[in-house]
Amino acid sequence: MKVLYTTQATSTGGRSGSSKSADGVLAVTLTTPKELGGDGATGTNPEQLFAAGYSACFLGALKFVAGKASVKIPADATVTAKIGIGPRDDGQGFGIEAALTITVPGVDRATVEKIVEQAHVVCPYSHATKGNIPVTLTVA
Repeated sequence: MKVLYTTQATSTGGRSGSSKSADGVLAVTLTTPKELGGDGATGTNPEQLFAAGYSACFLGALKFVAGKASVKIPADATVTAKIGIGPRDDGQGFGIEAALTITVPGVDRATVEKIVEQAHVVCPYSHATKGNIPVTLTVA
């Protein structure tokens, strides 16, 4: 693989700490949700960051695939990623799952479904999670 872009972020304090990108553009306070034993303080968590990254990346892949097929994706198209976390069935730790809901107003459903299928191959988040976590795709 020829790497075209590299970034990095550093976290301190684990789920109750902070994360900051090397260039300082991203700087977030991390808190543990109540559902995971935290106090629910104001802040974000790794699952929210993963949801934001996956949804943005998938929409980018969708636009890339659509462009190659000469399909115009409207500016109000959205991808919503719902990320779940919980104990794995093997009792050895935690696992995550992802559900993406794709909304592309003004484009017929069959076309969107075809582009979504192709975007799922192109998207690096989809590629990284393939066979590792359950990923559900829904065209709204």
